[in-house]
Amino acid sequence: MKYSGWPDPGELVVGKIDEIEDFGVFVDLEEYQDKRGLIHISEVASGWIKNVRDHVREGQIAVCKVLEIDEGSQQIDLSLKDVNDHQRSDKIQEWKNEQKADNWMGIALGDDVDDETYTAVANELIGVHGSLYDGFKQAAIHGEEALEDTDLSDDEVESIVETARENVSVPYVNVTGYVDLENPSPSGVDGIREALEAAEGNGEVPDEVDLEVSYVGAPEYRIEVQAPNYKTAESQLEDSAQRAVRAIESEGGSGEYHRERRTDDE
Repeated sequence: MKYSGWPDPGELVVGKIDEIEDFGVFVDLEEYQDKRGLIHISEVASGWIKNVRDHVREGQIAVCKVLEIDEGSQQIDLSLKDVNDHQRSDKIQEWKNEQKADNWMGIALGDDVDDETYTAVANELIGVHGSLYDGFKQAAIHGEEALEDTDLSDDEVESIVETARENVSVPYVNVTGYVDLENPSPSGVDGIREALEAAEGNGEVPDEVDLEVSYVGAPEYRIEVQAPNYKTAESQLEDSAQRAVRAIESEGGSGEYHRERRTDDE
């Protein structure tokens, strides 16, 4: 996807060096439709420059800072020297992420989607989440909830969420807690088994959460949760332990949730 319109002064843009002259470098902007900028020789690198080609080459992908824009003359003045290594790395990663998201749009909407529909859906994602990539990332983590503030149709939301969860790699956090389960009642082991099944959620754990319950040593059981963020992980961990405690108490037993392990090493 390429943006229509113009970049803003001070913005970092990705471009491909198209032409090198003694006085400077012409750059095709990769993120904007039909936009070309000029890096004057004084903005290519710090210090005196004998030969521009010692610093850049044709076909090179470069991150530039927008200095000035003259829409009347269709001119965009750029700087290469004003971009540090950290800014360059971050911008290139952002650009690559948007390219990925552009491909995901094709998967979600179909390769034959018309430009008008594509633009409308893209604008909804960008308007709510700031970029296509972040729109898909949030859809992968939070599902349909991430798209509640958009005007997308139910079918579009479903397709985007499905595509996001199949293609987006999201960061996950892991938390661990423990629950002690004791059941002196006649239901005995069966009652504990019911409590463990309750801890695992009985199929009610959100899709983006991975929850596993394992035996540590009587009467202690470990609950491990992997989730997109700590708030979700901690909430699911506590919910799991509470389900187990309620289930074992309904059997006439007792349960206690704690964060640190109490039994001897395995």
